[in-house]
Amino acid sequence: MRRFLVDRASIENVNVVQQEAELEPPPNVVNEFNPNEIVRDPGHRKQINEYAPDIQDQVRRAYILKGPMQPHLPSFPRTPFGSVSRAFSKSWYKNYTWLEYSEIKDAAYCFYCFLFKQPGRAEHFGFEVFTKSGYRDWKHASQGLKDHVGSHNSLHNSCVKHYDDYNNQRQSVTSKFAKATKESEELYKIRLTCSLDCSRYLIAQGMAFRGHDESSTSLNKGNFREMVDWVKSQNEQVRDAFDRGGKNCTMTCGDIQKELATCCAHEVTKVIMEELGDRQFSVLIDESRDISVKEQMAVMLRLVVVFSNFQFSLPIILYAAKFLNDKGNVVERFIALHHVTDTSSKSLKDALYGILDKYTLSISRIRGQGYDGASNMRGEFNGLQRKILDENPYAFYVHCYAHRLQLVVVSVTSSCSSIHDFFEYITLIVNTTSASCKRRDALTEAQHKDILNKLESGEISRGRGLHQSSSLTRPGDTRWGSHHTTLLRLDQMWSSVLKVLSMVDEDGRGPSQAAGLIEKMESFKFAFILRLMLKLFGITNELSNILQRKDLNIVNAMELVDVVKARLGTMRESGWNNFFADVQGFCVAKSILVPNMDDEIPVRGRSRAEGRTITNLHHYRAEIFYVAIDKICVEMDHRFSEGNFSDDDRGTIRDQLETYVLQVRRNASFSTCEDVQSLAMKMVQTEKHLVFPLVYKLIELALILPVSTASVERAFSAMKIIKSKLRNKINDVSIVFVIKLKYTSKL
Repeated sequence: MRRFLVDRASIENVNVVQQEAELEPPPNVVNEFNPNEIVRDPGHRKQINEYAPDIQDQVRRAYILKGPMQPHLPSFPRTPFGSVSRAFSKSWYKNYTWLEYSEIKDAAYCFYCFLFKQPGRAEHFGFEVFTKSGYRDWKHASQGLKDHVGSHNSLHNSCVKHYDDYNNQRQSVTSKFAKATKESEELYKIRLTCSLDCSRYLIAQGMAFRGHDESSTSLNKGNFREMVDWVKSQNEQVRDAFDRGGKNCTMTCGDIQKELATCCAHEVTKVIMEELGDRQFSVLIDESRDISVKEQMAVMLRLVVVFSNFQFSLPIILYAAKFLNDKGNVVERFIALHHVTDTSSKSLKDALYGILDKYTLSISRIRGQGYDGASNMRGEFNGLQRKILDENPYAFYVHCYAHRLQLVVVSVTSSCSSIHDFFEYITLIVNTTSASCKRRDALTEAQHKDILNKLESGEISRGRGLHQSSSLTRPGDTRWGSHHTTLLRLDQMWSSVLKVLSMVDEDGRGPSQAAGLIEKMESFKFAFILRLMLKLFGITNELSNILQRKDLNIVNAMELVDVVKARLGTMRESGWNNFFADVQGFCVAKSILVPNMDDEIPVRGRSRAEGRTITNLHHYRAEIFYVAIDKICVEMDHRFSEGNFSDDDRGTIRDQLETYVLQVRRNASFSTCEDVQSLAMKMVQTEKHLVFPLVYKLIELALILPVSTASVERAFSAMKIIKSKLRNKINDVSIVFVIKLKYTSKL
């Protein structure tokens, strides 16, 4: 962003690097610059002369903004030299600011020589080694690094001079001759501020910048330029700055709009990386297709922040990115949206490593992985989680709890033939009552009248936000809580749905299925299964809503799962009488005939002629009630089966925590801690995290282990709002910035 604070008119004639003509043009010259394709690892990136001359300055600018690649790994690979082995030392970063390290090639490189070396010049010690092949002679590194620097007129120092001139273009002789007046610089800043303010508003609203026709005679130049014109009409100072400024420096062209969004994304990312520091973290990953049929992979980080207070110095993001986190708080940060050509586990792994490499994050710092249940993600032998575990055994994998719970719900919907048929009828009811605008309007009107009647009779109470207009929704296997929502609305709109089905049957020119659906709805079996599913899904829906919270940790999540299991077990053991009484009350209120539970009926799936019969009580209690509860209990045990520690681990940890427990018991301030989150915050407040770093590390790991991927799903929801059918070609960098800004400001 700082490059916008230099008047473009004052530097347009600056020639930073006078490159000599190359003997031969390099093969495969890149003619178009894409900031997203910048490779951070010096062992894999293209040389500057492999880019077309007209974009080389853009490439240099992009690399300078990122800085040299200097990863601080816990340990660097060792190379044998005779009887001893040596490795790269991160202490060299302090003495040689130009030094870079490639994790891929285990080699050292020179950042300044990479940026400004001049092809065709005579080479000296290590010039090509430090830019292409990489330096790996760790035994003689102390002397080798000095030899690369050389004397004051060496090629390395020449590149250093070019680097300094590039960063201080206003101090060059050419810049002095082309220096603009103080007044023109002030006008430039006014134009820049106006463009930033307009960008801030459009980004916050998720609106498109560009228009189909942005010419001066266009009736609609697009949101950005129309907003700039509106600001000019309201502010005489801004209008004067645009009228008196150079036509080639209005800060409104399409490229400038993209650069503003890109720079804002870099600033937000910089704050996130400063907040992360050298802490350990978990990754939350999911993939989804956007409106332009591109497969996008979203990555979020989950970490514990001891204390952070960052704010931006640029006016565009002051409103959204100034935040203060409490000590020991768990936060989740959106980090990247990456286009992947395929969704194989290898491609996802390469994409993740590329993102971590881009932000100088080591895979060794990952302590948790959170994905959905797709085989390419959670595969035990060849999934993404296994490929990461093979390289980092401490990256514990957690299958998204919210996805697991949804799988439990889906399994219950087909636990027996009666329940399966029930949901088939539910789908038919929803489709029939929502097939046209006329039927939707009739359903809404019938519901409105029903609410008024109930308010007049006192059946329901008045209140702000109550009794909002709603409609039936289709249950979906991939939409969390949709089954419960559908059944809940059907229960609330029971009489309205019956009226609409009657209307459909009366208005139909021929036979319709509406009459049959009325008959099914007013049967005891339909009412019985409806009340049973509402009861079971009501229990799981509470858990589903809690699992989608950003601050939930795995300890609390497993406790909640145990509570749900206990409630289901209690319902099976002693809940039949209360439940059946509830069903009878519902049937009486809806004028539904309740059969005699002692009557004999044929076994479901068998002909009456076979003579195999059972009582109604056995059918409804044993074949539906118990089967549904048993199915959900088995699925809960199967999908939520892991424990935190083994018995041996508990014994070891208990011995290590003995001193800590004695200390805490003597400190009255810890008596107010209610959960792991508050305990972590209290340890930081009392500086116990410094006295007992291992204990705090265990608590930190319990907090950062991912519970669900709900945050990634929210990122995809934001992507679908920003990238619509009318904006299906929007730059991915702009999308990433809006999502980052949203999550950084609201978490």
